[in-house]
Amino acid sequence: MELVFASNNPHKVREIKSILGNSFTLLSLTDIHILDDIPENEPHLEGNALSKARYVYNATGMNVFADDTGLEIDGLDGLPGVHSARFAGEGKDSSANIEKVLTLLGDNKNRKARFRTVIALIFEKQEYLFEGIVTGRIIKDKRGDEGFGYDPVFIPDGKTRTFAEMDQTEKNSVSHRARAFEKLREFLYKYSQTDNKLKR
Repeated sequence: MELVFASNNPHKVREIKSILGNSFTLLSLTDIHILDDIPENEPHLEGNALSKARYVYNATGMNVFADDTGLEIDGLDGLPGVHSARFAGEGKDSSANIEKVLTLLGDNKNRKARFRTVIALIFEKQEYLFEGIVTGRIIKDKRGDEGFGYDPVFIPDGKTRTFAEMDQTEKNSVSHRARAFEKLREFLYKYSQTDNKLKR
């Protein structure tokens, strides 16, 4: 089954391929020659994910999914939220975003946070939404070289290491993105099983 992932982020594409497995042929925007910077101007994650998926679907007619992820920090009243990728500016600079978060938090003792991922899927002309959440806390200094985004300062509940200190397998066992994409994988698997029965 061929699916377009509305992203050109190689870290995300690699991570999602490891979650979905070999049952699907995953195409990035580069693979289908879409190099546009798709607007993300909606006020919530669901809207951004849907707008990206619709953009690609309208351009190609292919089955497509898009995601949007936000880091929501209690001590910052839910910021950066939907603005996570551009929190420190339009350049989507992860290091600058982390520094802004740490500066705003300062010595705030309430460092509880959660990552939330929303996936919008357009499949056989129908739209679907899937969500994954992981709770944790923000530490004061960056740790680890794996992952991307805010991974170096986020420790999920029940763990002692940041996402950036985990290998891909360990991160996928607990991450917000993995939880959302597991729901997507289950949906696609059930569809493929039903489709195969109908063809018999």
